[in-house]
Amino acid sequence: MPEIILKNITKKWGKFVGVKDMSMVIENRAFITLLGPSGCGKTTTLRMIAGLETPTEGQIIIDNQVVFDSEKGINIGASKRSVGFIFQNYALWPHMTVRQNISFGLEQLKWNKEQIKERVDELLEMLKIEQFDKRYPSELSGGQQQRVAIARTLAPKPKVLFMDEPLSNLDAKLRQEMRTELKRLHADTNSTFVYVTHDQLEAMALATKVCLLDEGVVQQFDPPLVIYDKPKNLFVADFVGNPTMNFINCKAKKGTEANLLELEFLGFKAHFTANDMVDLRHRDVILGVRPEHMPIRKNGKIHATAYSTLPSGMETTVKVMYKKELLTSVVFGSIDYAIDQDIDIDIISNNLILFDKETTERIAIGKIDIYN
Repeated sequence: MPEIILKNITKKWGKFVGVKDMSMVIENRAFITLLGPSGCGKTTTLRMIAGLETPTEGQIIIDNQVVFDSEKGINIGASKRSVGFIFQNYALWPHMTVRQNISFGLEQLKWNKEQIKERVDELLEMLKIEQFDKRYPSELSGGQQQRVAIARTLAPKPKVLFMDEPLSNLDAKLRQEMRTELKRLHADTNSTFVYVTHDQLEAMALATKVCLLDEGVVQQFDPPLVIYDKPKNLFVADFVGNPTMNFINCKAKKGTEANLLELEFLGFKAHFTANDMVDLRHRDVILGVRPEHMPIRKNGKIHATAYSTLPSGMETTVKVMYKKELLTSVVFGSIDYAIDQDIDIDIISNNLILFDKETTERIAIGKIDIYN
């Protein structure tokens, strides 16, 4: 399976820039998700790699072959890039059976009948749809149609599999099941997957690496847990995580050592101990605290009240009010709180994030000790 390299890829339509100066290496056998809000350039990026959209500038290399180069005038068509594409609407032939849909592309590639039957049987078994081989798409559920679309795309053994929000038409339960199947399929096929989604939970659950985009610019390209624990800026921190991170305005000044800061927030004073040396350029900073790092506990230092609670069985999201500041805590287990009930919370973690308010960039990761 190939490595995919994007070098300084830009896509413009007139004055509008859809993707700006993107450089990225998609490693062999990776499962990459392109994540971001609507209109951020996810699908455009996918289509440029696949050959369905022509970049304005830059270079694309797939499996050591240059498939696009704006300076040299190289632009190899999608049909010669050995890639498979799964669309949002599945695009199955309604007048063909499941078996015929899967075999159609192989017939166009002039595979012999024996090879076609062997490959289709293999895919029917792999995707657990053997019993539907004589049915038509209209006789299948959404999840079954999805599996047929995947089987048809995998049939010619493409080097790379592209998927553009393939689960968006499914209900919540089926989406969860298909995520499991897709992750298993990636392991079974040893293929390189590039997957577009606006659902951050889906991106985090499936990917070996997440590419988070905003307005056509890569904000962060890292493994899911790195993005969650070490967001590079406020946009990343806010977009990834459900419930979202708490952002608390602070005043900061340098402490007695290179990794120490003094913070003031919500009427409190605290020491911030960073994991590394801190480059503090501005006094105004933002403390980012994940809800699970703001536990509700007896004799906690922040005396707040319950604003609302959202129990879900496994965990409860608790919105707490403190001095007109709405904060979010997550409590694990079947727990509920009455509206306006007194609640004490703390901020406890070695993974608290400090952002520069002006630049929005992360400046430190560490812990705090509230002393006043």
